[in-house]
Amino acid sequence: MNRTSIPHWREFLVGGGRIRIDGASTRLILPPATAKQYSDAQLDDYAGLPRSAYPHRPPARLSLKARFSHRLERRPALAVASTALVGTAGFGFWNNPFGAQSSTPAFPQALWFFYASPPSEMALAFGVPGFGWKAACIDAGRASALAWIPLAPLVVLASRSSRLYRALWPRAQRSLAIHERLLAMREGESTDWHRYELEWRRDGACWRVDGETQLETDRSPRGPLGLVAWIDNQYARVTPQGSLRFGLLDVQCEQWLELAEVDVTSGTRA
Repeated sequence: MNRTSIPHWREFLVGGGRIRIDGASTRLILPPATAKQYSDAQLDDYAGLPRSAYPHRPPARLSLKARFSHRLERRPALAVASTALVGTAGFGFWNNPFGAQSSTPAFPQALWFFYASPPSEMALAFGVPGFGWKAACIDAGRASALAWIPLAPLVVLASRSSRLYRALWPRAQRSLAIHERLLAMREGESTDWHRYELEWRRDGACWRVDGETQLETDRSPRGPLGLVAWIDNQYARVTPQGSLRFGLLDVQCEQWLELAEVDVTSGTRA
């Protein structure tokens, strides 16, 4: 991969984050950081655009090879081990709901491979942990999702009962087009190269790793969306029970996400 392989690829660097191109691969590097400052190394193709002009619509396909400097945590922990990646990282399509040229926030739309380390707890999919390395999507702006807005306070209160949560949340989850699955990778495999493929269809989506289907759904975001790859030191707690918290984490040593052989085609831009 190089800067010319995707014509509108742009760098976004904060808090010492940097990007290094080495032959056929590109490394997004997060240096040691503290919870006092946001740090990010990011590539995207939507910088400076309003959401209505984001480049990608279905049918679209993303294919790339990727590896990480550290293993990706799969278990809850009070503190992330020094051998595990800290913060969030990933690649795919999203609508940048709080950071576009428009000053108006948007309901999130995303379709990506996404990692969050503990203490993140984004438990949006019933029965799926709120952290880890996942195939995931959401479209909270579709008509079926907006119909739940007047009921949101009641849903939050009801979800604090495990019985009501089990009965109610799967219905809300489908309306929000939330689909997630932890990727079937053994501990430590994330430091090896793997081929990731994301197929975004008008009537659904499919995520594959090394040719093996990890998740398939009949609902997906409508778009338009932008392409993004990043690594940062954030965490978030967002749950149906009403927990909402965002923050930053200490990063003890340099960590990175490396990409190669990136290929993207879409209904808007090839």
